[in-house]
Amino acid sequence: MKTVLATYRLQLNKDFPFARARGIAPYLSRLGVSHLYASPVFKARAGSLHGYDVVDPAVINPELGGEEGLRELSAALRSSGLSIMQDIVPNHMAYDSENAMIMDVLEKGPNSASRDFFDIDWDHMYENLRGRLLAPFLGSFYGEALENGELRLAYEETGLSLNYYRLRLPLRMESYIKVFGGDIAPLERALGFEKPELANFIGTVSMLKTLSAPAGAEYPAEQFDHAKKMLWSLYTGAPAVKEFMDGQIARLNGNKDDPDSFDALDELVSTQFFRPSYWKVAAEEINYRRFFTINELISLRIEDQRVFDYVHGAVLKLVSDGCVTAFRVDHVDGLIDPQRYLARLRAAAGPDVYIAVEKILAPGEELPAAWPIQGTTGYDFTNYANGVFCRHENGKEFSRLYSRFAGPEIPYEDLVCAKKRMIISRHLAGNIDNLAHIIKKASANDRYGRDITLYGLRRALVEVMANFPVYRTYVNSEHGPSGPEKVYIRSAVEKARLRLPGFGYELNFIEAFLMLDTHKSLQDENKTDVLAFVMNFQQYTAPLMAKGFEDTLLYIHNTLTSLNEVGSSPNLFGFTLGEFHDFNRNRAGFWPLSMNATATHDTKRGEDVRARINVLSEFPEEWAAKIKTWAKLNAAKKRKRSSGAEMPDRNDEYFIYQTLLGAWPAGSTVPGDFSDRIKAYVIKAVREAQIHTNWTKPNMEYEGACISFLEKALAAGAGNKFLADFKPFCEKLSFYGAFNSLSQTLLKIAAPGVPDLYQGAELWDLSLVDPDNRRPVDFVRREALLSEIESSYAAEPAKLLAGLLSDLPSGRVKLFLLWRALAVRAGLRDVFEKGGYTPLAVEGEHKDSIIAFARSFEGRHVIAAVPRFISGFTEAGTLPLGELWKDTRLILPEGLPGAWTETLSAREIRAGREVFAAELFAAYPGALLSAK
Repeated sequence: MKTVLATYRLQLNKDFPFARARGIAPYLSRLGVSHLYASPVFKARAGSLHGYDVVDPAVINPELGGEEGLRELSAALRSSGLSIMQDIVPNHMAYDSENAMIMDVLEKGPNSASRDFFDIDWDHMYENLRGRLLAPFLGSFYGEALENGELRLAYEETGLSLNYYRLRLPLRMESYIKVFGGDIAPLERALGFEKPELANFIGTVSMLKTLSAPAGAEYPAEQFDHAKKMLWSLYTGAPAVKEFMDGQIARLNGNKDDPDSFDALDELVSTQFFRPSYWKVAAEEINYRRFFTINELISLRIEDQRVFDYVHGAVLKLVSDGCVTAFRVDHVDGLIDPQRYLARLRAAAGPDVYIAVEKILAPGEELPAAWPIQGTTGYDFTNYANGVFCRHENGKEFSRLYSRFAGPEIPYEDLVCAKKRMIISRHLAGNIDNLAHIIKKASANDRYGRDITLYGLRRALVEVMANFPVYRTYVNSEHGPSGPEKVYIRSAVEKARLRLPGFGYELNFIEAFLMLDTHKSLQDENKTDVLAFVMNFQQYTAPLMAKGFEDTLLYIHNTLTSLNEVGSSPNLFGFTLGEFHDFNRNRAGFWPLSMNATATHDTKRGEDVRARINVLSEFPEEWAAKIKTWAKLNAAKKRKRSSGAEMPDRNDEYFIYQTLLGAWPAGSTVPGDFSDRIKAYVIKAVREAQIHTNWTKPNMEYEGACISFLEKALAAGAGNKFLADFKPFCEKLSFYGAFNSLSQTLLKIAAPGVPDLYQGAELWDLSLVDPDNRRPVDFVRREALLSEIESSYAAEPAKLLAGLLSDLPSGRVKLFLLWRALAVRAGLRDVFEKGGYTPLAVEGEHKDSIIAFARSFEGRHVIAAVPRFISGFTEAGTLPLGELWKDTRLILPEGLPGAWTETLSAREIRAGREVFAAELFAAYPGALLSAK
């Protein structure tokens, strides 16, 4: 395997295509990474800024530079010693007019060659969805959209279609006869009976009638396409034919002033292989699986070999050509059988390709050991490396002060369940209904389940899913769930029983299904249906967790927002040092090449925003005093509803203060776009929270009050007492937060796992959730700064370090750390990739303020040591170096050598059984020792 030293994530788009990426290859090489970690590069919807809305996975996106551009990028990377880690999207594609395969399905229905590509239920229980694919893209009810003239019949080279603004829905073959095969007398009069165009037109329509006639025969796809080409040739070549065909279309399109004039078009639409509907219908009635709750992304049946081969054909060719040597698999939890998919991917890619999956693990949850991969994309590391900088012991005090400020705190688990129930009711009710019908059908012959109603099954399913403690289980055979999975299932059912005491019988039945237990339904021929239910059930607990927890609760539960991250458990209020060490020991033993991420395109905050907000956990009393003061100073900046309720409410106000502290730009000058960024972020946050406003029905009164509050709070001028009090406190937080950031960075590089860097985060990453974290990166500046660092370090390391630490706002000190530590990692790869992990004991006055561990492999040793919680003994503005550490020291286990090189500051250190922090941190607030 071509091992991965470190990755650098790039968000490619039309404004940063392959050519731009090619230009930074030398910089990435000098920085010390081995792989450009590319966002999806396959053909996506026009103008896509992220690439996950793929319309053709077999084509490299022309907007990025196409296949030629990608190969040129690969060549440039290889000449710099780098390769590509490619993000692949096996779960879904865009449900869009640009997707030729889904258009073919809409046109030909179950007869389409692509019908099995997508996860569609063609035999749905509802008559109006049977044999038809829901197209939930209308901005109003179907009847309203039709009679408002928004749904228009159109004709172009690709054929007849029903158009809704930019959306094009192709009509089935029989529609051509209904539209053009009626009264042709006007055409006969216009052309005359002897014109060949008339004969050709009649012949083409007759051909379509003949093609439509056979029942049960093989669908004449090629003949249909030929007939469409003939018809288009007549349309473009004979003006009289064009005028006639346009007239037929105009007649069907109706008149807005006459509702009855739309009857014919309505009848035509009702015969199609698609059913256009109001977009909200998909929440309650749907016959295709979506990515999360996004109607515009339709899921694939990647378990089908033909689908797998098509979706992966292009990227596997890049692997065979040496352009791609590593994969990131997007949303593996959406697949019906991740185990079998990953086995197939490994077999196709070969043993030498590095594979990491986007898998969110709860604290203590293990990645399935049988998966043939190197690990996850690193959200588990993100949360442990972040949480260890939170003063865990102050959790109760923070809960109290949060409740005092924002109002009584709803118990965390109750809040999680409530938000997941809300997501089900608003966005996933149709999916739950489908699951209930599956289990009802499977239990039809079971005397224990025969009397259970659909209503009861729905209620019980909702409660089990709302209480499910992890993203999903992975049952894929009659052997049933694993030991840990049984614990998750029993936990969910037990909690559901407490919350839904009147449905014990239904819950017992569902538990038996999920366990593949001993009910009659689970025997013989019905067992297949039961397994199908379980495997479908598993596909929906993950999006429910993502939408209910990640995208809703994390904007409501604001005790300490730095802990509100993808895959986090903010109720734990961080992790103890012992828990952090246990996590790393487990990583070293089982998943030593899993990714170490601290920021991604999906994280809720930039890594340095979190690091700064974490500092609040060190002084709860001062924080409590500050928010009390700021609330008084800003009280007049709020608006009130007629009911007297404040806008923004106290919870959102609490959220805003933490956001401002975390994202406030380093340095004395605040960029002009900061206010606009914060306003956009806060509006997204309050919509995601879905308390006072939401995406489907924005409350402009509340949102306007939030904007007004921010504008007044951030207004420049001597009269703004809030900013006068806020800025000094923010500067203090920023100072301490910078050292948290540096420590977190060194942990990422030295701990078990593969370091992952997010674009631009080699300087301070004070971005917020997307799209804020996808802003353009100034690589010219970063390259120039790196050149200065390289030359200065070669000349006089001590002078460089002193200069970097005196200029914290620039972020150069972080760039230096990444560059230097990655170089050390490259020189000692075996130690970092294969070495064990030994936590080091710390003694002395500030023993709780150091994280230290050793990595050892075949007689080679590395020690990493970083500071934390320095506010207790270091004044803001005073560097945490040298004698401030007093008698604090690391205790080294037997077997380690006595001579070391501190590789960051290029100093020699002698150590026996202990080494003092004052010496470790004499020149730099962090140490990476290599045994001589």
